[in-house]
Formats: sequence, structure tokens, C-alpha cells
Amino acid sequence: MPAPSTPPVSADVITEVGDSVVLIERKNPPHGWAIPGGFVDHGESIEQAAMREMREEIGLDVELMSMLGVYSAPDRDPRGQTITTVFIGRAGHQPQAGDDASAAFLVPISELADHYNRLAFDHAVVLADYIRFRETGVRPSPKEMLNRLKNA
Repeated sequence: MPAPSTPPVSADVITEVGDSVVLIERKNPPHGWAIPGGFVDHGESIEQAAMREMREEIGLDVELMSMLGVYSAPDRDPRGQTITTVFIGRAGHQPQAGDDASAAFLVPISELADHYNRLAFDHAVVLADYIRFRETGVRPSPKEMLNRLKNA
């Protein structure tokens, strides 16, 4: 039986350092700011990929604390359909840009919404969900995700 043709799978981590979150400036298209992350390699779990990508992109060993959600809108990535699992993690050091990041920096959580227009992919939606989760403890529901697709 032939292997199924499916979208690539990625892992992103909203990494908290104190009262800030790590964002990167993307080195490759699509350009803009982004939550660090990347594709899952064959033979690794999505959690392993998340931790590997944080070491490669921001030079940090990140402790994964929880999962925010799975983001799978077909148009979320202009390079083609991808599915990502977004984790929330913590680290204790200053990020250093590496791999696909030309810069890595800390943005105070209270200022994240001020930068939504700079973000690549669907990361403005993801960070809005993260802020709501921090304030209310509510993660995006499958029904909410489906409604977003209907209203897009």
C-alpha cells in the first residue's frame, strides 16, 4: 500500500522567560516575527521535536509545561498546508538566534498584542489564544477552531 500523502507536522513553543515570551525574526520566507518552532523529523515525537527546535532556533533547553492547541487551518502557512501543535514552555536564560532565526528576543507578555501585525503564519491567532489561556485558563476548543475556518 502506498504511503499516505499528508501535510507536514510541526511543533511550536511559546517560551516564557520571566514575564516575557521569546519571538524570533525569521531568516527565511515567509519573513516576519514568529513563535519559534519547526518540522517533526522522522523517528521523533512531537514533544522531542519541540525541544530540539528550541535548542536549534533559540539556544534554550525549554521545559514543556502544557499544550495550548493544534492549529491546522489549511491556509495557516503560505508555503503550503501544515499542522502544528503549540506548546507552552519555560526557560531561564536569554535566547540566542540560531538555525532559521536571524534574531531572537523577549517581548513582555503585556505587549504581545502590539506586535500582531508583524507576525508570520497564524501566530497572531495563536498568541491571542495564549493570552486568553493565561487570563482565563481556557484553551481554544475544537468548535472554536471549526468556527474560525467557517468565518475565514
